[in-house]
Amino acid sequence: MARRRKRKSRRRLEGRRILEAVPQYSIESGNEKPVTAARNFIHSEGIAPPALLLVKRNEHTTDRYFWAEKGLFGAQYVEENHFLFPSLRVLLGEEEDLPIMGGSSR
Repeated sequence: MARRRKRKSRRRLEGRRILEAVPQYSIESGNEKPVTAARNFIHSEGIAPPALLLVKRNEHTTDRYFWAEKGLFGAQYVEENHFLFPSLRVLLGEEEDLPIMGGSSR
């Protein structure tokens, strides 16, 4: 029996494309938990949001985090909900003109 291909979410693909324009930092977690290593790296380097952190947990696993104005988020969540982040809206606005939603102007 043939396997069906999983449908790709357009919203998530758009979020992934937007995150490609954000600065990326690759680090290793060492003995710390990945999120702790990411927070310590942000604090020690003074990284300003927005930024994407790739934290290598072991040789097989890499965790992705997004550093925003309001804190640290999982990158997958940000890909799916990129419109909730003001710093990404600025990047989105530069790449394409969004139609203004609403009624007529009376």
